[in-house]
Amino acid sequence: MKLRQPTDFLILEALEDKGRNVATNLAAHTGKSRKNINTRLPVLEDYGLVEKIGPAERSGLYEITSLGKAALVYRDQYDEVDDFESLIEGPRATDANESPEAQMSFVRGEEDEESDDE
Repeated sequence: MKLRQPTDFLILEALEDKGRNVATNLAAHTGKSRKNINTRLPVLEDYGLVEKIGPAERSGLYEITSLGKAALVYRDQYDEVDDFESLIEGPRATDANESPEAQMSFVRGEEDEESDDE
């Protein structure tokens, strides 16, 4: 995963703050050109950070995914880690010991706390 800074994080931030949106509005919110936004959105979609939604395939309406939200939580570590993608993916859904609540707390950036209830 190769993110372009600060543009990609600005797009993710705008989608998180403003909700689902189109490139024209994202350009206004980020201060970047519409062409730049239109170039980056499909890349972010390929990475699973945003999802194209909307009534039509060509509507150009995007929203941030849970993986995109995790990228925002850990963006300060982007330059520091070798595998940012693994960092933001967090616990695997196939891990039988990992509850959905634990996975969501990871996405929100909450600290992992050991539980003695088991």
